[in-house]
Amino acid sequence: MNHRMLKLIALLPMLALAACGFHLRGSAAMPEGMQRVHLTVGGGGDFQRKLARALLASNVVLEDKSGPGIAELHVPAQNFNVQSLTINGAAQVTEFAVRFHMVFTAVDPDGKVIVPEQAIDLQREFSYDASQPVGTQSQMEQIQGSLIDDAIQATLFRLQAVAKNGTTAAAKAVGPMPANASTTQQPPQYMPTPIGD
Repeated sequence: MNHRMLKLIALLPMLALAACGFHLRGSAAMPEGMQRVHLTVGGGGDFQRKLARALLASNVVLEDKSGPGIAELHVPAQNFNVQSLTINGAAQVTEFAVRFHMVFTAVDPDGKVIVPEQAIDLQREFSYDASQPVGTQSQMEQIQGSLIDDAIQATLFRLQAVAKNGTTAAAKAVGPMPANASTTQQPPQYMPTPIGD
């Protein structure tokens, strides 16, 4: 009896979160007509793999080819850009900004636009110590991975906004994006900053 009570108590927080509308990161309610999707991503790579995984987690069936009854989710552009922000007296870069830009659009199986072309731009800033270069590459990879994750969440957030409020909601739905954070040679929790819409 006590064992069952402990299980029930452990489940209560999860039930409360479900009741208040909490959804696991990566899952979203898709707009009508997007149950089957043909995904095309310019550049492919990690972004395509992670976006496909997020769509599958949202109960979307991914199709290899377009056809009857299949919606189109198209990402024609997704790329990184690194910019030097600060240079010290020895002409060494001490601070960078890593930017990620993507564009996407969604069309239903009948060719009707579900989400008009949307741009998502995110960035991270980090400090670089030239005397301690070890780990810089892995740090850069972590930043890029984090930016990709946040861009996918923003994409899902906009699709979910359309599912709930119609096509005009997508442009306003930027998603929950906290303020920017900088770091010095450490892999902390990076926070996204929109740099345009």
